[in-house]
Amino acid sequence: MTALQMNSAPIAFNAMSVGAGNPPAPEAVRAIRDIGYDNLHIDIDTTNSTCWCYMDPVDKPSYTHELMHDISRMQTAITQTFSKLPTQADAPFSWFVMASAVPGIYNLGGDLGHFAQRIRSRDLDAMRHYGHVAVEAIHRNAVAFDAPVVTMALVQGDALGGGFEHALSFDLIVAERSAKMGLPEILFNMFPGMGAYSFLSRRMSRDKAEALILSGRIHTAEELYEMGVVDVLAEDGQGQAAVLDYIARHNRKHNAHHAMYRARRRVNPVTLSELIDVVDIWAEAALNLTEADLRKMDRLCSAQNRRLASLQSDVSVLVAAE
Repeated sequence: MTALQMNSAPIAFNAMSVGAGNPPAPEAVRAIRDIGYDNLHIDIDTTNSTCWCYMDPVDKPSYTHELMHDISRMQTAITQTFSKLPTQADAPFSWFVMASAVPGIYNLGGDLGHFAQRIRSRDLDAMRHYGHVAVEAIHRNAVAFDAPVVTMALVQGDALGGGFEHALSFDLIVAERSAKMGLPEILFNMFPGMGAYSFLSRRMSRDKAEALILSGRIHTAEELYEMGVVDVLAEDGQGQAAVLDYIARHNRKHNAHHAMYRARRRVNPVTLSELIDVVDIWAEAALNLTEADLRKMDRLCSAQNRRLASLQSDVSVLVAAE
């Protein structure tokens, strides 16, 4: 993979994308944007032919059932809307960006409290159900919603566990220099089961992917850029500008980029059946955790909750000061 470090100022955008000169129908925009999300904020920038999707969870910024439900609804809306367009020139956008509205956090991964509860009750079906819902959404990202779009994850904070796996499922990862990504599951005797092995082993050699997974290390965006996992390294606070810069540089050749990613998926596909098989292994392995392992999971969950409480307190102070 060729990684491009984006340090220059954003280029002024000249809309030459699919549909340039033929504005998308308002109903196509509304069909995706205005369906009542509780945990997402959608902004479709028709000037730049870009759909910005911000995870804005009501609860904690992990992959809760509620967040996954909204993501699934959005993905389905994109697929259905594009399938009904008279021509590709009517597409409401040709680039898709997934980001987070939570300062300093992209996504903290799986719902650890839910996992611990289900593991202690020996509920394999519930673990499998959670995993299947998650990887179905991951797979829809990985096939770009079966739409003629190029997809990106914009990581401006921590992407841990399932949050990192989610970012890996997009065509490109744009990350700010201070962002941190990693797979801490080994700390409580588990492995990341929702795409990490599948996606990392297609971005690097198998031995390096396994070493990254088993280390439990949290890596900086710069380290992952050097490994070829992060595609665009942005300066802090410049992530959105780096995305716009990338689009401006490559928008005239969107057709070639989209075709290349389609070819990548054909030559080295991450199939839904592969993801489901791996997540079933994950669910079965989870039920082998000891109480000591689960206490480590509990401590990590508590640490996440304390961080979120501090973040919410900071927001409350800012609101009170206004």
